[in-house]
Amino acid sequence: MNFSGFKVVREALTGHRGWGPLWRDPAPQAEYDFIVVGGGGHGLATAYYLASAFGEARVAVLEKGWLGSGNIGRNTTIIRSNYLLPGNQPFYEFSMKLWEGLEQEFNFNAMVSQRSIINLFHSDGQRDAYRRRGNAMHLSGAGGRLLSQAELREMAPFLNFDNARFPIKGGLMQTRAGTARHDGVAWGYARGADRLGVDLIQNCEVTGFRIEDGRVLGVETSRGYVGAKKKVGVAVAGSSGRVMALAGMRLPIESHVLQAFVSEGLKPVIPGVITFGAGHFYVSQSDKGGLVFGGDIDGYNSYAQRGNMPVIEDVAEGGMALMPMIGRARLLRAWGGIMDMSMDGSPIIDATHVEGLCLNAGWCYGGFKATPASGYSFAHLLATGRPHATATAFRLDRFARGHVIDEKGVGAQPNLH
Repeated sequence: MNFSGFKVVREALTGHRGWGPLWRDPAPQAEYDFIVVGGGGHGLATAYYLASAFGEARVAVLEKGWLGSGNIGRNTTIIRSNYLLPGNQPFYEFSMKLWEGLEQEFNFNAMVSQRSIINLFHSDGQRDAYRRRGNAMHLSGAGGRLLSQAELREMAPFLNFDNARFPIKGGLMQTRAGTARHDGVAWGYARGADRLGVDLIQNCEVTGFRIEDGRVLGVETSRGYVGAKKKVGVAVAGSSGRVMALAGMRLPIESHVLQAFVSEGLKPVIPGVITFGAGHFYVSQSDKGGLVFGGDIDGYNSYAQRGNMPVIEDVAEGGMALMPMIGRARLLRAWGGIMDMSMDGSPIIDATHVEGLCLNAGWCYGGFKATPASGYSFAHLLATGRPHATATAFRLDRFARGHVIDEKGVGAQPNLH
């Protein structure tokens, strides 16, 4: 046993009194160069990369609750880059490359596990669409493999291949995809940002923006006014509409609840992440043995971090259609996150009409997997005033211009009418 191992044992036997906090708990200063509103995964990653990649040390993250209390701690932990459209695929592949070096980057165990993802197809037309998506993945370097039914039967014999309504004919596999520990991601970025001088300020709700002559000067908060010498970036996920309304903006997004679930602990059975191609259902297995799964958003607007029974029933039905054995597992718990659903299912990383005020929003179902690239791209925009090369399509005015990024085929598009 090495020195670190002895320290872990000693702490376990002495009540963990020797562990210090991972980051400071500072009071807000009167002014910073950059303010990042939102202490979730995207906000923390933005602050970290502002300091680490762009040398900006005078940065504050303002979080109304505690760090990681939003969607970064309320998701199904899937990471992947199996997109099709040129506005999306390079960005998510950039994110995947960052995931692959993330734990070495900030020296923290985020439990990144590249155990693969398989998207099932159930018809010849869906197979052809997946072949096209796989080719796009190869062009960006993401890699992909089209599985025959025989190959899939060997990998996942528990699937209901001969379902009368949804026969499983094969799948599209990305071996580099997988899962990561969502809390560990937040903690790693937070510790890394703190060590680089970023102030992480909790229990500090933004209640308004101070704007003069079309330029943002700072933010009003529950702990007083905080000035921003250069830029303010807002990354608050499902609360984007409410926060940006304080600056007089109405966004092309709606907020919905997305539920997720975990079963009791089981022996290893799910080899990676599996998604149902004939319904909105996806499942993986955690290191503790629980089946982690989810489905579609609730069909009404809400800011509540909880769900309802109809969606639980719908998700359970999807799981039963895909793999009937799931009916024998007991549901342990459920939770809900607030999704900011954009009108085309793709995100927004852009400057606003208010000088110095930038927005990171509209992540729909794709927020967790995008965390590293979102943070880096948003930091790039704040530091340089230019969009990152992989995020040039995520402009706020694309809806007015008609340049939408409609990629319903990867579960990105909300059913909004």
